[in-house]
Amino acid sequence: MTTVPTARTTRRPRARLLVPAALAALLCTVVTATASDASPKSPSTTAITTVQSHHEGAQKPKPKAMLDDWLRLWNGDYDRAPGIISPAFRVHAALLDGGDGSSIRGVDGLVAWIEQTRAAFPDLRFTEQVAPLIDGRHASIRWTATGTYAGGFPGAKAEPGTVVTFTGTDTLRMRDGEFVEYWVNTDTLQLLTQLKVL
Repeated sequence: MTTVPTARTTRRPRARLLVPAALAALLCTVVTATASDASPKSPSTTAITTVQSHHEGAQKPKPKAMLDDWLRLWNGDYDRAPGIISPAFRVHAALLDGGDGSSIRGVDGLVAWIEQTRAAFPDLRFTEQVAPLIDGRHASIRWTATGTYAGGFPGAKAEPGTVVTFTGTDTLRMRDGEFVEYWVNTDTLQLLTQLKVL
């Protein structure tokens, strides 16, 4: 279990200003899967090794363990966020409302984004499609997401109860045992077609 330094446990609440168009954007830039819920991994997944470093006497998690927690976080295990997300965490994403994701910051911003996404797809599950690639300070994972549409997506003509499946790739930058930067590419066309927005 990762020990979070005391100095990082006190955070001021951040305002969560979300507009209806942002919900649509959030739903199209969703991410990843849990290792425990995913299909069996290839041998290369378990063969990944990294150098461990230490911060204030606490052992930092290896990148593969961080990715496992990242995937669980996107599957609704929000308690994972403080242990792996930096207060300086920032997002790069092409959102449907024209935004670039820069308003999503730190633990609170990321968790709010995930919660908004899951509101339209409460049972949303991400599974690993390709074993993660880890290179120095960067990690990348290809995922598939499946969930049941609950309604509320702007412009969607699909009936609530429609099951949707879409894919994407997450790339994350790591520093001092935390994720600090995130790029996401989601097959938005695939999702919008199933929701009958197009």
